[in-house]
Amino acid sequence: MRKIAIYGKGGIGKSTTTQNTVAALAEMGKHMMVVGCDPKADSTRLLLNGLAQQTVLDTLRNDGDDLDLDDVVKTGFKGTRCVESGGPEPGVGCAGRGIITSINLLEQLGAFDPKYQLDYCFYDVLGDVVCGGFAMPIRDGKAQEIYIVCSGEMMAMYAANNICKGIRKFAETGTVRLGGLICNSRKTDREDELIKALAEKIGTQMIYFVPRDNVVQRAEINKKTVIDYDPTDPQADQYRSLAKAIENNKKFVIPKPLEMPELESLLMEFGLAS
Repeated sequence: MRKIAIYGKGGIGKSTTTQNTVAALAEMGKHMMVVGCDPKADSTRLLLNGLAQQTVLDTLRNDGDDLDLDDVVKTGFKGTRCVESGGPEPGVGCAGRGIITSINLLEQLGAFDPKYQLDYCFYDVLGDVVCGGFAMPIRDGKAQEIYIVCSGEMMAMYAANNICKGIRKFAETGTVRLGGLICNSRKTDREDELIKALAEKIGTQMIYFVPRDNVVQRAEINKKTVIDYDPTDPQADQYRSLAKAIENNKKFVIPKPLEMPELESLLMEFGLAS
């Protein structure tokens, strides 16, 4: 089973990208699992056609510790197994701690048992935070491959670089590696070239460039991934190509994050700063 964590700046489209990629892999016949690591619990909504899945933490609060796996795992698009970690009530407690509790419970309940024949487990992780519980998926071998969703916007690039610092810390003492940058296009100037250049400086690759298309929003309004909403749309093929790029990826690295002056210099080089 390949264990993959998706990171990136808040609002960059991690959950959308993750769910559409998972749908493409499921369409290819892969056995999939998605673990949402975000208190908003929106990491599986499109795969479940809008079902407001009860989170692991809510289930623990409501039902106590005597749980079965079926209490926290729901089946979505083409058999994808879906989990939402959840979090504390707003302003109370630590959401990172919720991720730790959730993943530990899933292991105890046998969610990753070989009998499920899982090919992939995707962790969709909140924002660009790589401390404490939010680093849980890249600690202790929970996830082995990291992909960072970014765009040609400065703060998205800054977040990607910052995440690389966290990955490097755990990679130096463990098995986690960076698999590449996924550019979720915002149609900024020279975006494709810029993210390729950033990836090269970090020591990785831009594994795929996902063009911006309004069909993604239309599919989301209909509570579906693009592949589920309209499998013949060209954007569905973009997610299929991203899935194949991940499936065939062999380049896994310990990243070399840039210092802030280097990042600013890169933006200057592409004429995006003055």
